[in-house]
Amino acid sequence: MENAASKNQISSYIIQAQEEEIKRISLELHEGVGQNLFSILTGLQIVEAGIGQDHLKNYLHEMTQLIEKTMQEIRLLSVELYPPALTSLGLLPAIKSYLRVYTSTFGILVEIKSAGIEKSIPEAGSIAVFRVCQEALANIAKYADTSHVKMEMIWRENELKISIFDFGIGFQEEDLEKKPYSLGIVLMKERMLLAGGQCRVYSKIGEGTSIEISLPI
Repeated sequence: MENAASKNQISSYIIQAQEEEIKRISLELHEGVGQNLFSILTGLQIVEAGIGQDHLKNYLHEMTQLIEKTMQEIRLLSVELYPPALTSLGLLPAIKSYLRVYTSTFGILVEIKSAGIEKSIPEAGSIAVFRVCQEALANIAKYADTSHVKMEMIWRENELKISIFDFGIGFQEEDLEKKPYSLGIVLMKERMLLAGGQCRVYSKIGEGTSIEISLPI
């Protein structure tokens, strides 16, 4: 028992350290690299406005468009790494913000419903739930072959339950270990266990896959 508890403490520490590093990288992308690109973009736009030669003007315009596209990609990556809404607004707004990015990136419509009164969740728990949802949605985009996902969040007095159903091609549960996403599912379950919750995955070929997440609150 002591050995298992020690392993859990080590795993929890590793995940916490990873999250702190992810948060640092996200902030650096947004406030460092993003701000530098914005300064370069502003400078190029000023130069473009003062140039009379059409071929140079066109070239600078292409460069400004490229920088604008790069800035957008960095903003999306920053949000994906660590959404600021998670700590400032809470889990539900953070997930909704991520889903907008997800749909625009993969073309998969996620129909989300929330029932009950949203409650405040400690940061460790909200990060765990967010990461598990993120991994589940990433697996859906890669493997489910679907364009529609249903997601439901149920807020109870002492528990948050989330279900994600993908309407995809599904798989045989007994063959899960052979699948390329098996490690991701193991990590999803491990994250929830360390947060004091659970993650279960159910699937049938041709009938889609359901991810059930629960967390005491």
